[in-house]
Parts: sequence; structure tokens; C-alpha cells
Amino acid sequence: MSLPSFVAVDWGTTGFRLWVMAAGGKILNATQGPFGMSRLKRRDFPNVLEENLSKLGIGSDVPVIICGMAGAAQGWCEAPYLAAPTRLDRLGDGAVKVRGTARDVRILPGVKQVSPANVMRGEETQIAGLLHCYPDFEGTVCLPGTHTKWVYVKDKTIRRFETCMTGELFAFFSEISVLSHSMIADGWSDKAFREAIKTATQDPISVPKRLFSIRANMLVGEQSSGEARASLSGLLIGQELMSVQPYWENQTITLIGAEPLYEMYLWAFDELGIGGKALDIAKMTLSGLQSAHFNQKGKYK
Repeated sequence: MSLPSFVAVDWGTTGFRLWVMAAGGKILNATQGPFGMSRLKRRDFPNVLEENLSKLGIGSDVPVIICGMAGAAQGWCEAPYLAAPTRLDRLGDGAVKVRGTARDVRILPGVKQVSPANVMRGEETQIAGLLHCYPDFEGTVCLPGTHTKWVYVKDKTIRRFETCMTGELFAFFSEISVLSHSMIADGWSDKAFREAIKTATQDPISVPKRLFSIRANMLVGEQSSGEARASLSGLLIGQELMSVQPYWENQTITLIGAEPLYEMYLWAFDELGIGGKALDIAKMTLSGLQSAHFNQKGKYK
């Protein structure tokens, strides 16, 4: 029976995911919950971690490596950003040891870009996982989410990146704005999504007025909530794609994300003739944490 070698944790804004790992990379146990940074005070972090480890029977001698928002200024212990260009096989060099804990707990840094100003925290570990699985990878990675990242990677290094707030915009328009009245019911329309992608990519400056048309079509037409939701998503993703065209033009894009999201991006890519492939976000995150733990073990600051 394999013994626990270390614990890997992805600690985000809204969620918490933990894996208990054997030395050979086998997952021995796992747990998750809604214990993200936005729900916790700084003093809560060690209690949440230890309560989850106690339930799994993990002793205090087993070290923990963490990525994500636990390392933000508002999180548990700030892990300062590394400046791009950033070699991801050296990500562990920037890990910060949490003080005041009996257990050895280390938090990986995020990555910052000075000009144009940009930051990421968590996505760099997922890309490190990609490079751990595919060491010769070079090209563009798209990480769709609340704040979608477009990242150019070469020589195991994050060279440059952009952030698009598409997911947050979708949440605002669909849940808070006047458009929310058109999306009370669930549903989806592939046809409406693809039509909206075409509209936004062929005429991106028309998107602001097309957004209100979603509400108008509900009032004077026969648009369903599913069509409204799909149209909003297509307009926002299409506009995003046109804003980052140098990242995807003449490229095959690697997506790292949750399946419902990356499927929408793949559909959008198809409309533009962009090649794309998707990788599982949990697998890439865990691979990145493993890489940082094993490759940099004993070299943390």
C-alpha cells in the first residue's frame, strides 16, 4: 500500500480542490469543496486545510504544495508574482513557505507582465502541467474562465499574455443587467451561438448594439431564453477572439478548461477555421503541482 508523499491543492477564488499523492504520482485520495478565497478570512485558511486533511487521515509530516488565490495578497500568504518572461520549469523557485504552521506548506507564485500590465495566478501552474506532459510544446494556450487568459509559450517560458473578462461580462449581462430578464429559463441554441459568433467576428464594433437586440428580440419577437443565452455568449466570445487575433491567427490553439466552456471555444474556433484541442483542467493543474514539487523539492525559498 502506497504511503502519502505530499498533498497538492488548487485553491481558487470560489473553490478548493485537494489531492493526496504517492511518491510515484498516484492519486491516493482527493476532496473538494466551496472553500475559496472569497469565502474565507486569512485566519480560516489553516483550519480549512487541516480539517480536510484530518478527514483523510493525513499526518502532519506530509508536506503541502498549493497554487491559486491562496497566494494572493488577500489570501492566506502572499506569494509574489514572477515577472514574465517566466520559465515554468523553475516555477517552484518562487514558492513561499507559510509561517506559523506545524506542517510544511508552500504556495506557488503567480506571473505578472509589466507592459502591458497583466497578472495571472493559477493559470501558470496549469501551463506548467501542460509542459510537464508535453515538454516540446510551443504555441498559444487559451484558458477560458471568468477571466480568460491567452498565453504564448516558447522554450518552456511564458513570453506574453492577455486577459479578457468575457466570463465576468457574461455573468453581469445574464444575471444583473436588463438582459437577465430574457434569460430567466435555462436552455441553449447551437444555431444562435454560431450566428452570434459570425456577427461578432465579421463586425466586432456592432457588438454593443447587438447586445441590446437580445432583449428587444425577446419583447417583439419569438426568441427563447436558450437562444438569448447562446446569442450573448457568442457575441462576447466572438468579440474576445477579434481582440486577441495575433494569438490565434495561423495557430492551433490548446485549450485548458472545464468541458462546457472549452466546447464553446472549439465551436467558435470552427467558425473561424482555427484548429484547436482541449485538455482537462484538473489533470493539467495536478501535473503542474507535481512538477513543481518533484523538480524543485528542497530548493524553495
